[in-house]
Amino acid sequence: MPSRRQTANPMLKHDRRSMPAMATRRRRLVLGALLLSCALAPVAAGNLLVDGEPNPAPPASWQANTGETKAQPRVLQPVSAVASTVKRPTILDSAVTPCQALGPASPWCVWGIDSVAAGGCGELNWQQARAYYWQAYAQGEYVGHFRTQHVGEYRLRVDDQLEVVYRLTRDESAGPYELNVGDEVRVESFTDPTLNGDSVIQPDGSITLRLLGQVRASKRSVAQLREEIEERYRQYYPDPAITVIPLKVNTKLEDIRATVDSRQGLGGGQFRAARVTPEGTIQLPAIGNVPAQGLTLDELKLELDYRYAQEVDGLELTPVLVQRAPRFVYVVGEVGSPGRFSLEGPTTTMQAIALAGGWTVGANLRQVIVFRRGDDWRLMATMLDLRGALYGRRPTPADEIWLSDSDIVVVPKQPIKVIDEAIDLVFTQGIYGVLPMQGVSLNFAKLSSL
Repeated sequence: MPSRRQTANPMLKHDRRSMPAMATRRRRLVLGALLLSCALAPVAAGNLLVDGEPNPAPPASWQANTGETKAQPRVLQPVSAVASTVKRPTILDSAVTPCQALGPASPWCVWGIDSVAAGGCGELNWQQARAYYWQAYAQGEYVGHFRTQHVGEYRLRVDDQLEVVYRLTRDESAGPYELNVGDEVRVESFTDPTLNGDSVIQPDGSITLRLLGQVRASKRSVAQLREEIEERYRQYYPDPAITVIPLKVNTKLEDIRATVDSRQGLGGGQFRAARVTPEGTIQLPAIGNVPAQGLTLDELKLELDYRYAQEVDGLELTPVLVQRAPRFVYVVGEVGSPGRFSLEGPTTTMQAIALAGGWTVGANLRQVIVFRRGDDWRLMATMLDLRGALYGRRPTPADEIWLSDSDIVVVPKQPIKVIDEAIDLVFTQGIYGVLPMQGVSLNFAKLSSL
């Protein structure tokens, strides 16, 4: 009588070790079927098949960053379940068109978690994962997302570096031009040509004329100056017929332009470099110190235009932020490389720990402390539990906060390590170091030796 083992179905001789190989072959067959059906529109662009139908765009319920309650997406069916119902093109089929293979670089859905699904309150766990369009830009993910701006408006702070660009407006002034110190005028008389001559307005604001001596000219228009000169000459001539011709004007404006002129340098243009001082001001020619800290660039422009308008007309200024003040975060404690690190972009607590070389054995990740200085320099602190996030157990940790300038991240030791160091300090380096015992070898440096 044949044994039970001999009469068994030969197809069942495969043991469990051959099952992975069979599964791999099945997956290869399914992938081959998908590649054959790739010419069809529902699969050609890597779109997901939902309920057996093509879905060319992500469902509205998958859109993030809305903060609204979304309906649950339709049930996802694997492509292999509907591949048998799709027409497979033949070699002579004219509808066959090239398409992208359904590989890792395709804009394909993956299972994940979006923190917005929690409605801004609480955390989600891995059991709440759902399908998302994780890589919409495929291999261009690292540059595809423009994201939102870092801040709604940037306000200047100490050590910000600016360039203030000067430009002549050449707009017509609302009123007559008033002469200034340094301007040059020509006075002519049709009655007596010996009175003709050129004069430069002196620092005291006057010009010197024949027979009249000092005549006030600064802060007066050409018409006003002509009337006064003609009125004073009437004591010598019945009809002096005086004409005042401006030869050189806007000398104060030209002096400012000469101060900021860099057209012969490497940078070129007419601008002035300025740095926000610790007192929150910048220094510019002709107007001195100007408050800048806490202002936006547009607000600073209005302030500069107003102040220069009190000095000269026809000048427009544009402040440009050249370099932001350096910003740092400090990471100390149980990390690989504690120290100061530059904040070159939005940085979170876990990113700061990564900058410091990651955590070391014995780090108490449940009680990470972040010290912060407020806008008025008051001290604040918070305690974070990052253990679940760093060990991959919490997909949307609420303790993953954004860091600010001058934040101090402290990764403390676990209590067992604190006790270990205390024993080493008291016994190994303390009592045992002061009173060595002959012939006795005890090592309390590690708790494992107890």
